[in-house]
Amino acid sequence: MEQVQVLFLGSGDAFSPQGRQQAGYLIRGSRSTVLLDCGATTLPALKRAGIQVGRIDTILISHFHGDHIAGLPFVILDGVYSQPQRRPLCIAGPPGIQERVLALYRAAYRDAASSPPSFQINYMEMLPGQATCIGAVEIEAFAVPHTEREISLGLRVAIDGKRILYSGDSGWTEDLVAYSKDADLFICECSFFETRTATHLDYRRIAENLDRFRAKRIILTHLGEEITARTSEVQIELASDGLLITLQ
Repeated sequence: MEQVQVLFLGSGDAFSPQGRQQAGYLIRGSRSTVLLDCGATTLPALKRAGIQVGRIDTILISHFHGDHIAGLPFVILDGVYSQPQRRPLCIAGPPGIQERVLALYRAAYRDAASSPPSFQINYMEMLPGQATCIGAVEIEAFAVPHTEREISLGLRVAIDGKRILYSGDSGWTEDLVAYSKDADLFICECSFFETRTATHLDYRRIAENLDRFRAKRIILTHLGEEITARTSEVQIELASDGLLITLQ
């Protein structure tokens, strides 16, 4: 039976409570290594874990907020200069992904961005309701309520027979219940303990609906100050930086 490993590179929100790093989740299968989101702290988190950037063949971006995408210039730069990338890299995300990544790269490293990178980067736009394959990885994207002017995506990723649901940043939507069916792991954002907003999830809301989710395992992440201050009251598994789990 194939094993799939999931490494939580960052478990904090944009404000890094208690020094937690920002969103980044590495999925390692037998034929593909996928990075879900790439917050500003992703490269140091990868290196702390001894992971070479060149092992990643696919990066999936849920939305364009900095704590989910701002690490990409450093990942690209590392693949050009520090640990040269030997194979193509696919970066997939909401519409406009290529323009946003190139703009970030130019803003961070204008000289380096003036020339094409030394390795091939393929960009792919993902649309809500769309299923696609990138190599050995199957992806279903669906819209979640988070950003007003741009699309935010939740993602259901299938690799080596394992299904991983990722909420991205999201307010409550019944789609989270629907897409949790048969998931081996649900990586669910939980920015607050009880403060309720339309664009983020809170622990109380998740707990109220816990029996409705059909994922085998749920891990809460993207933790903010409110929930990190009340972890003793939480009865659902919480992520931590460096958490490594194996799906069998």
